[in-house]
Amino acid sequence: MATYEFRCREDGPFEVAAPMGSAGPRAACPSCGRDAQRVFSAPMLGLADRRLVGALDRAEKSRDEPEVVTSLPPSGGRRRQRAAPPNPALSRLPRP
Repeated sequence: MATYEFRCREDGPFEVAAPMGSAGPRAACPSCGRDAQRVFSAPMLGLADRRLVGALDRAEKSRDEPEVVTSLPPSGGRRRQRAAPPNPALSRLPRP
């Protein structure tokens, strides 16, 4: 369910919960019953986790200003894991 915002000329703004994409340009005001016009507002992004918002901001910034790597990462401690053994059933498949 999505929350849509409408504004009544008499009673002001109100919200309507409806399935996504199903809200029309007008809705009946819950107080007076008159037609109210739909208002488009910014989504509530302030409620997201800070780490998620930071990751999204870095991804957006890297589109135009990619980070430049000046050195290789340290190689200590991490070893490459062996790949899983091949599945024998797949060996019978035709090769392209």
